[in-house]
Amino acid sequence: MRRVTEAAVVEYDAPGGPEVLRLVKRPLPEPGAGEVTVEVITMGLNHIDGFVRSGAEKECDDPYPRRSGSCFAGTVIAAGPGTSGFPVGTDVVGHLRSGAHATHVTVAADRLVRKPRAVTFETAGGLYLAGTTALDILDELKIGADDTVVISAAAGGVGSIEAQIAMHRGARVIGTCGERNFDYLRQLGVKPVRYGEGIVERIRAIAPGGVTAFIDNFGQDGHEIAEALGVPAGRFRSSADRRDREVALLSDSPDAVAHGTAQLRKVVELAEKRVVSPLVSGFYPLADVAEAYDDLQKLHSRGKVVLATHPVNPRRIRKAREVIES
Repeated sequence: MRRVTEAAVVEYDAPGGPEVLRLVKRPLPEPGAGEVTVEVITMGLNHIDGFVRSGAEKECDDPYPRRSGSCFAGTVIAAGPGTSGFPVGTDVVGHLRSGAHATHVTVAADRLVRKPRAVTFETAGGLYLAGTTALDILDELKIGADDTVVISAAAGGVGSIEAQIAMHRGARVIGTCGERNFDYLRQLGVKPVRYGEGIVERIRAIAPGGVTAFIDNFGQDGHEIAEALGVPAGRFRSSADRRDREVALLSDSPDAVAHGTAQLRKVVELAEKRVVSPLVSGFYPLADVAEAYDDLQKLHSRGKVVLATHPVNPRRIRKAREVIES
């Protein structure tokens, strides 16, 4: 196989919105000991990518140009000396602090797990950050069969995975959302409740036995709602807690990488069992990365927005939700 020596990567030279992103060719490092080169097939988008790019997320002080993306799935095309576990031809799901939005990446093997045949690339590319964040928060709260948990923004990428895993553990899940997402949540088995005035009474009406935990992905009035519902402080997680968890999962420290990969392996196993089935509501060619992020920022997408290097149909197609809501 001819060695690939360069990759198309998404970079940006200054803070800003999606318009600052550009796709450029860069040299692709040859894999060293403990590394492999992956031909990337799909990549997930996450809101924190946009916060870092805009400058709103202050934890990132990387020099410019910066690269985008942390979640990817693809196929190993080269392995460094002494690297085991991922021979050429292995399909993988992986994570990076940044730089996953690319046609190829050279990455340490300890950031990868094998992609099962039953998990599609479309699903796999967006599993890392949303899936591991959801799993970490549910583990921290010890969500189980005795729980009735409220999850805000339950139709989003993290919220929908939290809901699916929580139900798998036996919990009853109430999801807050706009009415446009009611049918989607009902299909998952979640009890939907509309945002806005009177939400506490609406939740009490469908959970007369009380609420034991509250996960706020919406970031507005979750703390007040949880208090009104009598949720103990130790069983509430805010959008700021979610942000802290995501930042930790994007750390390059050895412990963080090991933890992230271990949690990713569990998420992939849940996806293989169809416990976790993220909805991909936006699927874009890599070259349309700015349009994909614009879609994500509008907060209209359900589940995940995903990029692809080799989509079967590269033409831009108006999404069904846009047709229905226009």
